Amino acid sequence: MAGLLNIGLTGLNAAQTQLSTASHNITNAGVAGYHRQTVMQNSLPAQFTGGGFIGQGTQVVSVARSYSQFLETQVMQADNRRAEYAAYGQQIGQINNLFADANYGLMPALDGFFAGVQEVAANPTSIPARQTMLSNAQTLVTRFQSMSTRLSEIRQGVESEIADTVEGINGFAQQIAEMNRFIVVAESAGKNVQANDLRDQRNQMVTELNQLIKVNALEEKDGSMSIFIGSGQSLVVGDKINRLAVAPSATDPLRATIAQEGAGGSTTALPERLLTGGKLAGLLGFRSESLDPAQSRLGLVAVSLATAFNRQHELGVDLNGELGQAFFKLGAIDVQPSGAVEVGFDPDAIGQLTDSDYRLINHDGTNFTLVRLSDGAKLVDNDVLPPSVDGLNITAGGLAAGDSALIQPTRNAAQGIALALTDTRQIAAGNPVSVAALSTNAGTATVSGIVVKDVSDMPQSASGVPAFDDVTLAFSETAPLTLTASFGSPPVSFIPSPAIYDTSEAGGKTFTFTIAPDPAQPGATFSFEFKLAGVPASGDRFVFSPTKAGVADNRNASLLGALQSGKLLFNAGSAADGAPTASIGGAYAQMVSSIGNKTREMQVNEKAQQAQFDQASSMRDGLSGVNLDEEAANLVRYQQAYQASAKVMSIAQRLFDEVLTIGR
Repeated sequence: MAGLLNIGLTGLNAAQTQLSTASHNITNAGVAGYHRQTVMQNSLPAQFTGGGFIGQGTQVVSVARSYSQFLETQVMQADNRRAEYAAYGQQIGQINNLFADANYGLMPALDGFFAGVQEVAANPTSIPARQTMLSNAQTLVTRFQSMSTRLSEIRQGVESEIADTVEGINGFAQQIAEMNRFIVVAESAGKNVQANDLRDQRNQMVTELNQLIKVNALEEKDGSMSIFIGSGQSLVVGDKINRLAVAPSATDPLRATIAQEGAGGSTTALPERLLTGGKLAGLLGFRSESLDPAQSRLGLVAVSLATAFNRQHELGVDLNGELGQAFFKLGAIDVQPSGAVEVGFDPDAIGQLTDSDYRLINHDGTNFTLVRLSDGAKLVDNDVLPPSVDGLNITAGGLAAGDSALIQPTRNAAQGIALALTDTRQIAAGNPVSVAALSTNAGTATVSGIVVKDVSDMPQSASGVPAFDDVTLAFSETAPLTLTASFGSPPVSFIPSPAIYDTSEAGGKTFTFTIAPDPAQPGATFSFEFKLAGVPASGDRFVFSPTKAGVADNRNASLLGALQSGKLLFNAGSAADGAPTASIGGAYAQMVSSIGNKTREMQVNEKAQQAQFDQASSMRDGLSGVNLDEEAANLVRYQQAYQASAKVMSIAQRLFDEVLTIGR
């Protein structure tokens, strides 16, 4: 009877453990990271008698988690990539909305500005038209500045999120290290005894850490878990952690980089390419792959527009008859360290300008290496600096031998653009050179299409009015005609030379005048081209002279308007003939398209990873999740087992009482 009582007691204890475990499963069904627990039982060793082996009841061996490392790894991998795409997509969506906005993007302001230019071309002496052009120009400048400011705000937000993410990584690492210590102590109580709830809590911490950065988790023999990131850098080993830190980049002090703290407070920078997966990788990828190019491309559009427009504007004359001034002004080019290098834009090679950053290395004060960082090309390799490279004029006077400097020509150029003119009369809509045929001309020859190429050394009055002597064009009397021009001394030079004109040439022929006003300064020249058509008669003459003030001349305004559709950008090796391949609007449209495609790519990838995550989670939950219906049924079953075991004990007690009664 004592054996029967003991058997009932073991069953009662086992059923009670089963009931407690099922209740524990039910109450933790909604807890993130919880794995269903199951009671593992064995029968006690049987007692041998002459009639055979008689059972002695049951015992609880352990309470095990329903856990699969394979399924957990699949869930973590899918969740890690999903978090990366989500972080990237959230950030790039801001840029996509900013640039592609039909009302507040750059294109409406750009179109409005050139509409104002065309209005001046249609009414060159109209002050209201000129005022509209200046107002639209100010709108365009403000749009450049506001968009650049918004990009800078996004950059500040990204830098802040990177710092917060690193702090989150360190926080989870500290919690995992502490949990490792608790688990090691708890599981030292016996062999193969696992602290299930503590392990669930630690796994949930690893899962949340994995959303921030891709981790490799390795469980040690003592039950602790080691966490590795990147290419094998240890983050957690036992109860020790190697913290991450946000530090200024060695190549760009204004940019944060991720480093790992070492002994004595030292830090070792981790290359961004090693920090894959998770929110941190998404932020870093967005910053380098989308934010940097977008801000630099916006600056490139601003620089190209301002430089090309200024160059053409300075080739014209305003209502006062004075040569044009710069229409836009640009801010200083960003150089780190500040003042180490002087950099300017080459107006004659603006099409070669790129949206890349550059690294300039001074080897010995004479020889330099200039690296274009976007593709790693060495534009100058341990040699002297050329006068112009990639549309930049670089002077390294303040850069000491052995040092290097980071040059960011267009990164913040859109922020620095401004309007240089405020007086409507200063809009240079006219051409400084006009032509008139002598009244005695008897032929059908015409001169048209005067395009000024260079006015840098054109003689002018103290107020800036062109004051060069008249240039008279004459012809020989034999065919093909030879052109000659008189302009004081020395004579005018022609391109092509000799200046031969065959009257049978369809549509006429274009010639270029290059004029040296001062024989003592052969380099001081100005030039313009014109088109000659028709058949001149003997003695016909054409006189080129300065355009008078106040004349309704729209020739330069028309050329300014043509800049909207003219190919100005991207001729740095992108075209076989070295010609520019994109207009201002085209370059901006390429950027909008690129950002839109990247945004869509991130959205599609995030949805795909979400589907994989849901599928992997479903498979894991099928094994590890708590089914409330199943647990409810288990409660009834274990309750009945408890009652049955209690009944066994009750019967044993009655039998014992009967024996005692017989003894009386």
